[in-house]
Parts: sequence; C-alpha cells; structure tokens
Amino acid sequence: MPGGVRYTFDRFELNLQTRRVTAGGDPIPLADRHFDVLLQLVSHPGAILPKDALIDAAWGDVAVTDNSLEQAVSALRRVLGNAPDGGSYIETIPRRGYRFNGTVARAAARQTDEALEALLAPHRAWVEGRAALETLERDGIGRARAAFEQLLRSAPEQPLAHIGLANACALQFETTRADEARDTAALVRAMAHAREACRLDPQSGEAWASLGFVLDRSGQPLDATAALRRAVMLEPDNWRHHFRLSYVGWGEDRLREARRTLALLPGFPLAHWMIATVQVARRVLDQAEIELEAGIAVQERQGAHARFSAVGLHWLRGLIHLARSDEAAALAALERELSCESLGHLYSRECGANAWYAIGALHLRQHHLADARLAFARALERLPAHPLARIALAAAGETRGAAAGPPTAQQSGSPIDIAIYQAAALVLQGHHRAAAHTIDEALAAAPPGSGGWLLPVEPLLNVNAHPDIWAPALARLQSRAS
Repeated sequence: MPGGVRYTFDRFELNLQTRRVTAGGDPIPLADRHFDVLLQLVSHPGAILPKDALIDAAWGDVAVTDNSLEQAVSALRRVLGNAPDGGSYIETIPRRGYRFNGTVARAAARQTDEALEALLAPHRAWVEGRAALETLERDGIGRARAAFEQLLRSAPEQPLAHIGLANACALQFETTRADEARDTAALVRAMAHAREACRLDPQSGEAWASLGFVLDRSGQPLDATAALRRAVMLEPDNWRHHFRLSYVGWGEDRLREARRTLALLPGFPLAHWMIATVQVARRVLDQAEIELEAGIAVQERQGAHARFSAVGLHWLRGLIHLARSDEAAALAALERELSCESLGHLYSRECGANAWYAIGALHLRQHHLADARLAFARALERLPAHPLARIALAAAGETRGAAAGPPTAQQSGSPIDIAIYQAAALVLQGHHRAAAHTIDEALAAAPPGSGGWLLPVEPLLNVNAHPDIWAPALARLQSRAS
C-alpha cells in the first residue's frame, strides 16, 4: 500500500506512513502487530477476513496460535471502544473470522516538497557513502563513515544508515588488520550496526551481507557463512553478496561463488584473485596465473581510482614466478605491485610490505645480503608487525628491528600463521624436514579454511627446493582446498 494513505472512521484516523492511530487528533499507543491487524480490517470494511489472513498480515512467517490473534483483537476493542450505534467495531464471525463494522474513508495524502526531500535524503546519503566505500581508498572510507554517521543522527531507524556505518567501520578495521594495535573498537561498532540493520529489516540482503562480512572479520566463520547465504537467498542476483560469500568461503565453495560473481559482473578483478588463491593452494599455478592475468588486464583498463580497485594481483603473480625460480619476472611483477602504493588503497600498505618482503627473500636466495636487508627494512617501514620480514632481517645479518619471537595468535589470527613463522625460522637454520613437519602438524590440527594457502609460493620456505620433504604438507593443503 502507498505510504501516504490514511483511513478514517468516526473520530479515528489510521496513517500508514507514520503507522499511528489517532482519536480526535490524540495518538493511541498501539503495538506494531496490533496495528497490522487493524489495518487489514479497516482496509476491508464489511468483509469477513479469515483468521489465517490476519495472522499472516501481522506475524508473517512467525508461527503463532489463534490465541495471539484473539488477544490482539481484544486489545483493539478496548482501545477503540464501541461504535456510535453501541456495537463493536470488530465483529467475530464464528468459525469464519472477523469483520470491521463502520464507514471507512480512504484518502491519499499529498506530500510537500520538504517531505519528499526528507524521504530522498537517506537514500542519497546511502548512494554517496557507498560510492566512497567502493573506491576502497583509505580517504574514501573516512568520508563514508562521516556521511553515514550524519545519516544515522537524522534517521536512527533507517536500516541503510546502519548498513553503511557497519561497512565503513569494518573497512576501517581492515586498514589495521595486520598491525600490532588493530582498531578493534571499529570492528565492535561495525558488529552493533550490522545486527541493528538486520533487526530493523530482516528481509534486507544488504543487511545480512554486511553482518556476514563483520562476523568473518570477528573470527566467526560459520555464522558469517550462514548470514551471507541468507543474503544470497534474499537477493540472488546481487554480485556483492556472492563475492562476500566467496571471500569467507574456501575450496570449491570459494570457486563457485567467485565464478557466480564474474557471471554477474564480468571481469571483476578481485573475483579473479579469489579463484587464484584456491588454485595456488591446489598447486595449479598455471591456472592461477591465467586468473591473475585476467584480473590485471581489467585493472589496467580501469585505471587509477576505479570502483573496487584491486591490489595484490601483481604481488601474487610475482610469488608464482619466484616459486618457478624465474627471478627476473618475479622482480618485475613485485615492482609493479609497489607502483600501486600511491593509490591509497586500503590494502596497499599491507601489499607493499608483502612485496618488499618477497623481494628481500629473492635477494637472500641470491646471497645479496645488503639488498636483502634493505628490502626487509622497507617491508617493516610499512608494516612493523610483519613477522617474516623481521625474522628474515635477522637472518640477513641485521639485528636491529629483528623479531624477538613469533607473532601472537591475536596478531596473526591463525595458529597456522604461527607455524609458518616457526617453519621459516627452521628453514633459515637449514632444518627443512622439521619445518615441513611443523606445517603439516598445524594443517592437520586446523579447522577447515584457507589457512596456509600461500605455502606453495611462500618466499622464505621455498618448498619447491625440497619437494620430497614438503610433499605431505602440500598434499594436506591441497586436500583442504578441494
């Protein structure tokens, strides 16, 4: 029904836009479900409405008994009192339902320009804020958060305000996810607003997709997957939901959802990156490189500051070249990744640190210790908490800034990451078999997921130099990615 419709009978008015009932101009307190029951009756005066129809209108998919409806009708009779003729406005028709008795007038209210502007404002703010988020640039995230906070102040019951603010806060956390001091306050706030959006509009795919993303960032993968599957169910043609489901998934699930994303939005670079990660874990490096090349081609056509700009594609391609011992191609790809740092992408600092770390590992293999130390130091300039760069810097002969111990679970987010650090320390000491055993044990104990997916191309571990030793761990990783 149009939101501006009003129904009047005797001294009562029922306003659909405000969802208020007034008597002689005075508001009458009424529960939402009671309002919906009254609306169905008043909008069909004189008609007998079955109980099931009234229950469906007021309670939807919630399973309730006839008793709930009877209580609602009883409450409405108390509020409305008797009609001018002394009878009840709501008549019970035995074994058939209820009928509204009374003369009802229906009118469509005309909105003023100011009212129309007020209706447009939340949606305009949503479009502007989401556009800023979709640049995936640090500055854009800040602008979006400010816009959504302003929208929330003016429309606290607007689901879009909570959805937008949840995403802005979650991405703000993402800019710090690899730091020693992560912005957990932003993540907590993101969770609160994502849940509130779902409460305000349980049929919003955007709300559930936002909650799924935040749950994944909070270390709750099962609940994240459930929320995102609900988002996809509600809005199956929204590529964003499929992409986020790919992001939290792994193995065949990630491949399926990434390909669904590409079917809905052909050429999306980050979907190609998602596919490549699974193929790396499966050690199908040729196919992974094809996916990365497809994403890079789109990225280059789009140019700088495009919506959903991507980083990390050149970096991963460089690691694949390095795993094949094509050091010249690896260095060229890693340098291309570093050229993207100036774009201000929210992951550019992290990708830049990883690229310098890989360059340092390349120089370490070549026994160019001075160049290795310089590269590892540049990685730590961007990401002081980078554990592998710190331990590699010590191995290259530089004790200043070298790691004193492995990363904590809070910093790394995964026991497998700690195992990789420990394995790297063993490899640098020449203990390759012990390193491989450490990783294999960690993978065996880990829950399903993408942990350790970089193992086949990890620069310091260089598993291809000792394929027999690393075969059990690589086979286990491949099985996890199936």
